[in-house]
Formats: sequence, structure tokens, C-alpha cells
Amino acid sequence: MADFYVKLGDATSFTKTVSESDVYQFAGITGDFSPNHVNKPYMEKSSYGRLMAHGALLVGFMSTVSTQAIAHCRDADETPVSVGYDKLRFLKAVFIGDTVTVNYTISDIDTDRKRSIGTIEVTNQDDELVAVGQHILQWVPNG
Repeated sequence: MADFYVKLGDATSFTKTVSESDVYQFAGITGDFSPNHVNKPYMEKSSYGRLMAHGALLVGFMSTVSTQAIAHCRDADETPVSVGYDKLRFLKAVFIGDTVTVNYTISDIDTDRKRSIGTIEVTNQDDELVAVGQHILQWVPNG
């Protein structure tokens, strides 16, 4: 395979404790005020027993690691852009106070289409897999 901007196996990670502020600010930014995220008495009556983070907030963390994975490509002749996520699944709830680690590994490269695929795994502080997905990056010519 010819040289590309990233290599198979390139990996990075991001770790963050999800705060109540994160969840409420995300709700305000997106307008997603589902009681699962912002209504404590409602969720205390559920089998979960407490507020959970938005799945889309986890996707934001996935975006963070994708940006880290291509940080070294800023001076390239082409600009890497996200063209989507595939096989995205939320396997377990993430609660306020949980610490998540998002791992991103380049798992496929298509030099003809100028694309790479990043495999994403999100775990919590108990090393439980809470979310997975694949991220597609496209390199677009500059100018």
C-alpha cells in the first residue's frame, strides 16, 4: 500500500469524567431535554435509578478522538473531514460521574477513495464496553 496520511493501527484515546454540567449544557445546546437526561425524580423511579448522559454526547467524545488521530495531518495537501459514523451502538448507559475512555484505532485505509476507517470503543471506569462504532474520514484536496 502506498503511503497515506495515517497508518493501520494508529491509535489514540481520550478520557473524561462526565459531569452534571456536561449533560445539562449538552441538553441546552442540542435542545434534547429528555427526562432520561434532566429529570432526576423521573429517572430515580426507573430501573436505571439516576440520570444518564446523552448518546450524542458520547459521539462528541468520539469526534474528539478522531481529531486527535489526524492532528499530525494539518500541513497535508488534503484536508481530512468526517463523512460519518457506521455501526454506532450504545451498549450500556453512561451516568453522571462515570469516567469514559474513548479508544480510536485506524482499522482500514482505502487509498483509491482517500478514506480511512477508525474503529471506536468506549469503556467506563469499570472497563465495561458502553459504546462502539466506526468513523469514516475523507481526505479532500486543498484549494
